[in-house]
Amino acid sequence: MIFIQNFTINILYRPPKRNKFTDIMRAFINYIKPAAALSFVLILGSFDRAAGQNKYGPNDTILTAAIVYKGDTIEAKILAGVYVWGRSKYTAKQRWTRLRNAVYVTYPYAKRAGIVFNDIERHIQANPDKQYVTRYINSKEKALKKEFTEPLTNLSVYQGEVLMKLINRETGGTNCYDILKELKGGFTARFWQTVAFIFGSDLKQPYDAKGKDAEMESIVREVQRMYGYSG
Repeated sequence: MIFIQNFTINILYRPPKRNKFTDIMRAFINYIKPAAALSFVLILGSFDRAAGQNKYGPNDTILTAAIVYKGDTIEAKILAGVYVWGRSKYTAKQRWTRLRNAVYVTYPYAKRAGIVFNDIERHIQANPDKQYVTRYINSKEKALKKEFTEPLTNLSVYQGEVLMKLINRETGGTNCYDILKELKGGFTARFWQTVAFIFGSDLKQPYDAKGKDAEMESIVREVQRMYGYSG
């Protein structure tokens, strides 16, 4: 047997509390003209926006360069350089591509050579102990041979020329002949200079970043940006 009981649920309705400010605004808007009411509401809205803007911090604004073009303010950005060749200058494009590849291959070696040479200069400069100087130079030479003999022997003559120019750049204007003469003596420097001449090269490769080697310098800057090298 199933017993069913009836339950009565009384729901008490409580009207929402009246907001005094809302009542005042409603009475005021009904009293004044519609156009004036709209103006008043817009003024209040502008105050709200101004109050909201004060909540923003310094990280909510991004500063950027801009230009004014025909009355419009437009964001300005500097794009990377683009090389353009006409059909009649394909040889120039080949020459630039060859140079670019050579710089990409040899610049890490030139950077390393510059660091080692500058380190040697700091250690042997004004040091009267010739035996210490000789031992230190020989230790650096041994480490460099172990690290670079195999990759450097695979360079072409042209890449070797680019490498010598870049070493000049990284050592602050000291060419390879002067480095050999200072570290290994005049006879060794002259010997390798003769070898370089046989292969149509020159250990005394100059580097003119703003003149003859401006193209090479632009490629070096490209390599530095790409791989994070310092200037």
